Amino acid sequence: VLGLWPPVAPSRRPKRSAVLFFEVEILDARTRDKLCFLDKVEPQATVADIKNLFSKAHPQWYPARQSLRLDPKGRSLKDEDVLQSLPVGTTATLYFRDLGAQISWVTVFLTEYAGPLLIYLLFYFRVPFLYGPRYDFTASRHRVVHLACCCHSFHYVKRLLETLFVHRFSHGTMPLRNIFKNCTYYWGFAAWMAYYINHPLYTPPAYGDEQVKLALAVFLFCQLGNFSIHVALRNLRPAGSKTRKIPYPTRNPFTWLFLLVSCPNYTYEVGSWIGFTIMTQCLPVALFSLVGFVQMAIWAQGKHRSYLREFRDYPPLRSPIIPFLL
Repeated sequence: VLGLWPPVAPSRRPKRSAVLFFEVEILDARTRDKLCFLDKVEPQATVADIKNLFSKAHPQWYPARQSLRLDPKGRSLKDEDVLQSLPVGTTATLYFRDLGAQISWVTVFLTEYAGPLLIYLLFYFRVPFLYGPRYDFTASRHRVVHLACCCHSFHYVKRLLETLFVHRFSHGTMPLRNIFKNCTYYWGFAAWMAYYINHPLYTPPAYGDEQVKLALAVFLFCQLGNFSIHVALRNLRPAGSKTRKIPYPTRNPFTWLFLLVSCPNYTYEVGSWIGFTIMTQCLPVALFSLVGFVQMAIWAQGKHRSYLREFRDYPPLRSPIIPFLL
C-alpha cells in the first residue's frame, strides 16, 4: 500500500537573505587619527544616528558639537542623510571636526533681544549715573522721545515673542562664542542710540511732526510686513521638519514682496530701521541701520544662491533683498 503513494519531498525552508551592515571609520579631519570604529551599522542609519553612536565613545563631543564630512575639507553632512545613499562602500570613512561648545538658537535670540529692550529703558528713565544728578528720573519734554521709546520697545518685544512662538529653526544650536559677538553688537548699539535719543540736550527732527508721522508710518508698515513674512515662512515648514520649499506670496498683501525678492523679511527689517532713523534723526541709529543692512544683504545673497542651487524652478525675477538691484 505504501508503494502506491509517491514519496513526499521534504519541505525546504526559505533562505534568509543576508543582512548587509556597514562599517564606519571616523578620523580626525586635521590629524587623520582614528577616533572611532563603528561595526555593524545598519544601512538605513542616518548621520544623526552615527553622531549618537560616536558620542557614546566620546561623550565630550555631543551630537550638536560634531561635524561629519566625507572629505576633510568638504561640507558637513546633514543629519538626515542616510548612510546607504552616501557615495561610500560598505566600509565608510568619515572625517570629524569639533564645532566647539554649542548653545541653542532660542537662548541666543532671547539674550540678544532682551538686552537692547532693558538697556534702552534705563536711558529712557534716566537712571542715576547716566546724565548727572539733576536729570535723574526726569522725563523728556519732546514727544518724539517717548514715541521712539515705544517703537524701540515694540520692535524688541515683537522679536522676543516671535522667537518663542513663530520661528522654526533648521539648526538647533550655534557656537557659544557667537552669543558674545551678537550681544556686543545689539547691546552696544542700543546703549549708543539710547544715550543720544534720551539725552536732555536732544533736539527733535528738523521738520517736526510731519517728519515724525511719516517715519512712524514707515516703521509700522515694515514691522507688519516683517511679521507677515515670518508667519509665512513658519507655515512653509511643518513642526519638527527640516524640509525646504520655495516661499510664494499668500493672500496677505505683505507677502507679495516674495514676487521680487528672496528675503523680504530682511527688506522689511531694513525699512523699519530707516523709518526709526528718520523719526529720531540720530546718527547712531543711521549707523546701526547701515551696518544691519550690510549684514542682512550678505545673508540674503547667501540664501538666494542656496535657493538657486536647490530649486531648478526658482523664480528668476527675484533679487536677494532689494528688487531689481541687490
